[in-house]
Amino acid sequence: MIPLFDLQKLGKIEEGIFIDRPNRFVGLCQIDKKVVKCHIADPGRLKELLTKNRKIFAVKNPKGYKTDYKLVAVESDKEIILLNTSIHSKIGYEAIKNGVLGFYPEKIKKEVTFGKSRIDYLINDKIFVELKGCNLKSEAKCLFPDAPTKRGEKHLKELIEAVNKGYQAYILILILRECTCFSPNFKLDKNFSNTFVKALSRGVKFRAFKIKIKNFKIFLEKEIPLCENILQKRKS
Repeated sequence: MIPLFDLQKLGKIEEGIFIDRPNRFVGLCQIDKKVVKCHIADPGRLKELLTKNRKIFAVKNPKGYKTDYKLVAVESDKEIILLNTSIHSKIGYEAIKNGVLGFYPEKIKKEVTFGKSRIDYLINDKIFVELKGCNLKSEAKCLFPDAPTKRGEKHLKELIEAVNKGYQAYILILILRECTCFSPNFKLDKNFSNTFVKALSRGVKFRAFKIKIKNFKIFLEKEIPLCENILQKRKS
């Protein structure tokens, strides 16, 4: 497995128990027998992960912050699941550098403006790549999004426009759970999901990669394919 990021760069990792989520960005956790406020960077619903008494991993914030800790990850199904979206970009960068797109790029630029959006990466000045983190699992499938995302739909439309203008484009999915395949979440967000299928039919390419956390280090584990229902929709 290829190393991508060391979570201990964020600070000392402390274990605790999740209690409640009073709002999207704050969770109440018990760490070292004290109830503390943890910042939640992921604005998704996370209903199946942020459950009461779930084991969590957090890093203490410096003095002056509104919350005591920042939530890093949770434990589920004997896996450590990353919840800190602030480091997705760094993980994606390292994965791309290490060939997750099927080649080793000479140049990677972050946060490049195209149209009315900022796309996560521009590769070799000709390939746009948008990264999405996926932590929702249903049976054996990993699904995105876990909350409606007009922003995500907008990014897909920009990727289609990039292809129309002669660029190459990828939608790159960072898979955070153990699963056999990836599908957009039609049940939760039809607009995003239909735009995803449209993007594939218009020439936007798809890649998904699963990460594994071991000893608080993040590794590139394996590629995840599209689910069969999406392959059929793309062909139709």
